[in-house]
Amino acid sequence: MRRDLALFNLAIDSKLRACDLVKLRIDDVSSGPMVRDRATVVQKKTGRPVQFEITEQTRASLEVWLRLIRATGSRYLFPSRLHARPHRSTRQYSRLVHRWVDSIGLKSIFYGTHSMRRTKVTQIYRKSGNLRAVQLLLGHTKLESTVRYLGIEVDDALHVAEQIEL
Repeated sequence: MRRDLALFNLAIDSKLRACDLVKLRIDDVSSGPMVRDRATVVQKKTGRPVQFEITEQTRASLEVWLRLIRATGSRYLFPSRLHARPHRSTRQYSRLVHRWVDSIGLKSIFYGTHSMRRTKVTQIYRKSGNLRAVQLLLGHTKLESTVRYLGIEVDDALHVAEQIEL
């Protein structure tokens, strides 16, 4: 349960792809006993670094989880229970996401690990209309990729434009 809460919170905050999230090391998010306010990770897909904030709620859940996990000697934040693997697999993470979604009464066929990546940036875009900020947070090189990723349509763009008064 503590692991799941830390994983869920960090998935939302980090906006990382599943393959990058499950490979996080303890040192990626903490300095000694303290969980950092921000972290930087090099993305596997792009080879580019992406920085993310770690909110107070996520830091609290990570601190609880880290007290337990440090005793195991693992370097990985979310180690596998199997000795042959150093960290949880993306498949194991996917199963957890589907269980979370089912537990809140939604249909898990409509959600997956990538839903966790999209959650915060979608809210940021809806509240701010700042496409460039979302692009940076996701580590996209092209703004067009971010537009496609968010599913922004002409109506969305017009709505943002209507909110601006000169």
